[in-house]
Amino acid sequence: MNTCILTARLDEVSQNFFNEMRDQHFPKEINLLKAHLTLFHQLPDTFANQQILQSVKENTISGTVTSLKNIGNGVAYFFDIPALNKLHIYLQKAFNSQLILQDKQSIRPHVTIQNKVTPEEARKLLEHLTKSFKSFQVSIEGLDLWHYLNGPWQHYQYFPFRQ
Repeated sequence: MNTCILTARLDEVSQNFFNEMRDQHFPKEINLLKAHLTLFHQLPDTFANQQILQSVKENTISGTVTSLKNIGNGVAYFFDIPALNKLHIYLQKAFNSQLILQDKQSIRPHVTIQNKVTPEEARKLLEHLTKSFKSFQVSIEGLDLWHYLNGPWQHYQYFPFRQ
């Protein structure tokens, strides 16, 4: 059985911005993915889980990118998206018996644009980006389910929200 990853689909403008930032700052040799906002890191690929995701009846969710933070060996943009937090809690309950420990934690929505660098490199990038950082709005347009392929991911299904 395939292992799946569930992400929130960002609006096109935001996705392009985060992809560009990731392409600029993530070590090229290990940058196998586009920028992503992960909701669940490991879900079994089951029909029941697909039905749960198909049953989600959300409108497009708005949120704010509020800060940049050092994540130890990298940098990430962090979000304030209360409706996404509520959806995550709902899905945690629905998937409860299948979740790994990491996915049972409260969500801290973020997009990593740099990882697996030295703490010094991360600190320098954070200092540089913080100088011009201003909060901005994003929209979550749906959920994406991915198959994990021992490194890269393959898109599997899209569950759009109502516009």
